[in-house]
Amino acid sequence: MSLVQDGQAPTEAQDAEDGLGSAEPGDLLRRPETQQQPISGAGRWCAGRRSWAVLGALGLLAGAGVGSWLLVLYLWPAASQPTPGTLQDEMTLNCSEASSEETLLPSNPRTVSFRINTSEDFLLEVQLRARPSWLLVCYEGWSSALGARVCRSLGHLRLTHHKAVNLSDIRLNSSREFAQLSPRLEGFLEEVWQPRVRCASGQIVSLKCSECGARPLASRIVGGQAAAPGRWPWQASVALGSRHTCGASVLRPRWVVTAAHCTHSFRLSRLSNWRVHAGLVSHSTVRPYQGAAVERIIAHPLYSAQNHDYDVALLRLRTPLHFSDTVGAVCLPAEEQDFPRGLECWVSGWGHTDSSHTHSSDVLQDALVPLLSTQLCNSSCVYSGALTPRMLCAGYLDGRADACQGDSGGPLVCLDEGTWRLVGVVSWGHGCAEPSHPGVYAKVAEFLDWIQDTAAQDSLPQCY
Repeated sequence: MSLVQDGQAPTEAQDAEDGLGSAEPGDLLRRPETQQQPISGAGRWCAGRRSWAVLGALGLLAGAGVGSWLLVLYLWPAASQPTPGTLQDEMTLNCSEASSEETLLPSNPRTVSFRINTSEDFLLEVQLRARPSWLLVCYEGWSSALGARVCRSLGHLRLTHHKAVNLSDIRLNSSREFAQLSPRLEGFLEEVWQPRVRCASGQIVSLKCSECGARPLASRIVGGQAAAPGRWPWQASVALGSRHTCGASVLRPRWVVTAAHCTHSFRLSRLSNWRVHAGLVSHSTVRPYQGAAVERIIAHPLYSAQNHDYDVALLRLRTPLHFSDTVGAVCLPAEEQDFPRGLECWVSGWGHTDSSHTHSSDVLQDALVPLLSTQLCNSSCVYSGALTPRMLCAGYLDGRADACQGDSGGPLVCLDEGTWRLVGVVSWGHGCAEPSHPGVYAKVAEFLDWIQDTAAQDSLPQCY
């Protein structure tokens, strides 16, 4: 599937650098002609005899070499053919700037991790680096503000409910341990948490965060084919009037995220002309002025139209979306979460399906693409340093699948222990599924604080 992004500007000046040179294949085999010295009459016969002998020997060697080459070519043809995946390996080896591509620095383990045990009344558990077991959280010193911070750290946009649960009301293993927040310290560092064998209040914390990252109607369709309803419930279409302009991802009932360049190009358009369609698979079923009206367009204040840095924007809807089996929210990355290169993720959209940009898809398409390292994508044979720290790269160096024009703003999602997380926003690239030019995405992990702070304008959490 070809899913050209709406912005190609950063790489058009680099075409000359992407080539491997103008030398013909035989250039490397040419040698300078040797200077011939005068030969005396007495030595001409001997020299001629020696010359014939040398020529004969060279002829025999050449014949043997040709014969060996033909033998290898016809008896073992597979040996002369490239194997699948070699292009990516050769690219890694041949790019001078990617010489240390295989060197991975170990990441520092997080000192404090959280999880919500949905099978046990949504009990909050904390794991400290010094203690590998998961500890239940005592309710002493707890507050909704702390709950909101935990939800944010787990990639949710908000805390929805929190309460105290009596230990006498639940069944617990006798070996379970607890952790209590120190009243004298702030933050979520390991020193803030004090291990306990019991909770003095006899109560522990239960909380619920905003729902996201689930696919109620997930279907089994491989990349490059049409997506069934409910396969990507957070996928949205941003339309200007009746015309699909860009993709987007649902974060909350009244918030979607897209690319800043999608709205920047039409920033003089009337706000009332913008619509967001969610739960949509085919555009042919959409009538004019259907969808949710856009109330506010908030592009990142540091967005650059020159190189598409900080290429994210949030749209606030006038009326909330109704979540269902086909409409839902995607989770954000957890704080400090690392998505390793090679991880296979999904990109989806209604963009062009061919490199000539002549055919757009009426039906939502998706494709499987692996994450590539920024070091490789910034090497001389890919994008020559055009990627900033706010960008990431995904796709294939042989050009088999990519995002395309009309897919901009759409989601790049990765599965994380059963939860789908929005890792990238389709941003830019050179051409459409061209070799050595994979897709470039806005790196969502770099915008977590801005997204959270901007979208934190809805109702406060409730106790239950």
